Amino acid sequence: MITSFSPNRRQFLGQASCAAVSSIPVLNTLLNLAVAEKVSAVTAPADGEYRALVCIFLSGGNDSYNMLVPREASAYSAYQTSRSNLALAPGQLIDIHPVGLPNFAVHSAMPEVAALFEAGNAAFVANVGTLIEPVQNRAQVTAMSKLLPLGLYSHSDQIEQWQTSMPHQRSGIGWAGRVADILQDLNSNQAVPMNISLDGSNVWQTGDRVAEYSITPNGAVALSNYKFGWQQYDTVSQAFSQGVDSQLAQQYSNVLMQTFNARKKSALDAYNSFATASAPALPGGVSFPSSYLGSRLQMVARAIQGRNALGATRQTFFLNWGGWDHHSGVLGYQAAMLPQVSAAIGAFYQALVAMGVQNQVTLFTASDFGRTLTSNGQGSDHAWGGNQLVVGGSVIGQRIYGQYPSLSVNPSSGPEVNPLDTGLGRMIPTTSCDEFFAELALWLGVAPGDLPVILPNIENFYTPGGGAAPIGFMA
Repeated sequence: MITSFSPNRRQFLGQASCAAVSSIPVLNTLLNLAVAEKVSAVTAPADGEYRALVCIFLSGGNDSYNMLVPREASAYSAYQTSRSNLALAPGQLIDIHPVGLPNFAVHSAMPEVAALFEAGNAAFVANVGTLIEPVQNRAQVTAMSKLLPLGLYSHSDQIEQWQTSMPHQRSGIGWAGRVADILQDLNSNQAVPMNISLDGSNVWQTGDRVAEYSITPNGAVALSNYKFGWQQYDTVSQAFSQGVDSQLAQQYSNVLMQTFNARKKSALDAYNSFATASAPALPGGVSFPSSYLGSRLQMVARAIQGRNALGATRQTFFLNWGGWDHHSGVLGYQAAMLPQVSAAIGAFYQALVAMGVQNQVTLFTASDFGRTLTSNGQGSDHAWGGNQLVVGGSVIGQRIYGQYPSLSVNPSSGPEVNPLDTGLGRMIPTTSCDEFFAELALWLGVAPGDLPVILPNIENFYTPGGGAAPIGFMA
């Protein structure tokens, strides 16, 4: 809404505008300049090629060692001992059969995920977490002989680091944003950005040249009262719409107003493009649950279906579901929340199959951190490494990647039994976020030589261009 400005407001806006211009990040660092230089070097994908990443962020710190549980006798015994009153009984588990490993199980509330895993369309990546460099044992943590992530065990810091993959410094630029800075121009229609969020502004999709395009489970959001096809006798909307159209045509001399006008025009163009592309119904036979994630993944499916109308060959989608900080009641909360995750993902994969794009879309989970194996009496507390799920037709499924750690917990005194336990069952990650994200970025189309631009610490864990995959879960 446009209002009149007092002198104080004018002064504030002038200062804010100058500050914004002076802090344009693409001019600030060699890293961001490198991103800008890479944009022109990207090769267009083959005709018809489309790929998309879908991130489900479980904010609060999912207790993922109750999502993926070992079933081999000695490992399950260690799990029961360490988890005590948080351990799931065999009747609360669904056994799965990973290739090359003893049996594992998923929470009994996740039958759709279990079925996708057994069919080879889903995999787990075990004990993933934020790392600056490899850390082998708790002695290195205690002695601080290794660089450790800033704000370890802190919600805000770890959420930011999972979204930026920069645990060595605080940043407002996400790794999907840096990917989009490189790949956005592959999309023939620039009206709708490559990065689309179902949950508002986020760091993960924020780049130097791009930002997320925010939509709702019901689709794109129009400017209030603006109608592209206003009716002749709808006098209020007609007057408003004519006024907006007039503004859009006017050339402002004031830089701030020019910028505002351009952004408003871009928003109108994006709304019109997205609303048209996502309007058609999805193929019949797939029913999405009417849940928080179900409604959002249904909208993602509609956006993917409209990819050709949007001129999109590369896209990312962000969903954020909070409420996973279970310091108490973890068993009850997970029994209520994990079924919603599983059912929504199951319906989404069915929709991808119905559209024939299951090999072109990869969904993955992320969370602040894992949680303590030990119980605080009622729940679990903040920890470090955790397990993540990857789903898609291009996933080399029915496998658990990385190193699933021993779940034995070091005693408060006496000999160490698990070098990865820093205390209370906080597991040092054996796979870095950088490796996890590198696998996804390469599949999306980032060149190996560009990985250090996207993930500044990747060379501490993986040699880009060396021939091998960072982890190996993508075909």
